[in-house]
Amino acid sequence: MYAVIATGGKQYKVSEGQTLRIEKLPAEAGDTVEFDKVLLVADGDNVNIGTPYVSGGSVSAKVASIGRGKKVEIIKFHRRKHHRKQMGHRQDYTEVEITGIAMGKGGAAPKKAKAEKPAAVEAPKTQAKADDSSPLFTSGPAGGQADDLKQISGVGPVLEGKLNDLGIYNFSQIAAFTADEIAMVDERLSFKGRIEREDWLGQAAKLAAGDDAE
Repeated sequence: MYAVIATGGKQYKVSEGQTLRIEKLPAEAGDTVEFDKVLLVADGDNVNIGTPYVSGGSVSAKVASIGRGKKVEIIKFHRRKHHRKQMGHRQDYTEVEITGIAMGKGGAAPKKAKAEKPAAVEAPKTQAKADDSSPLFTSGPAGGQADDLKQISGVGPVLEGKLNDLGIYNFSQIAAFTADEIAMVDERLSFKGRIEREDWLGQAAKLAAGDDAE
């Protein structure tokens, strides 16, 4: 069982038998004091929450001692102004031992766990990009032999592999791209006009013509 009390402008969570230091009270060692500003009292699942204080709730305590805290030094110094001021302060406190806690009126029933909402069933995703991994061209390399597409400016081993995955193996295929095929390849490889900008069709046509000449 525990309670939350307010005293000296501060809040404390206390339980029976606990000893704590609070702001100085007008009491002497051995006196009994009672705190009536109780914000919350809890006993297991039985919880009484105040609005702001618990009606009828109280915490009793016995004054164990009265003393002063450690010295705090305050120094004010302004350079080049011949100003230096030093002070000290020791805060008074009252040490109390909690001897009892009164539940007060009411008491909220233990909160019930919220029923879990059934997991939302995700709608099947559209197949707008379901076939991103499928090849665009299925004819295969001309004559069963693929060209070295790395001869085209900007095409490295990785990009060559991606072009092969789309079914693009030969210079002649690239040279014969239609506007729709260029748009499809641009979209699949996120080229954003790179094919036309770097004139892949022109380069492929020259390379294809060179292969034919050989």
